[in-house]
Amino acid sequence: MSEIVWRKSSRSGTGGTGGQECVEVAALSGVVGVRDSKTPDLGHLNLSPASFAQLVSRIKADDLNA
Repeated sequence: MSEIVWRKSSRSGTGGTGGQECVEVAALSGVVGVRDSKTPDLGHLNLSPASFAQLVSRIKADDLNA
């Protein structure tokens, strides 16, 4: 089994939070893992690739309150 590689956005920044307040994603077996970068030991969510794509699209459109 290969090691899971968690990735953080290059836009997470290095401001006052040191880039620590963001999420990380990883390609897992058939799903996309999403976790809080501040507390990675608390686990992660598994999203289907389609659900992850929809989430990213809604974030970009600032459409999460609907």
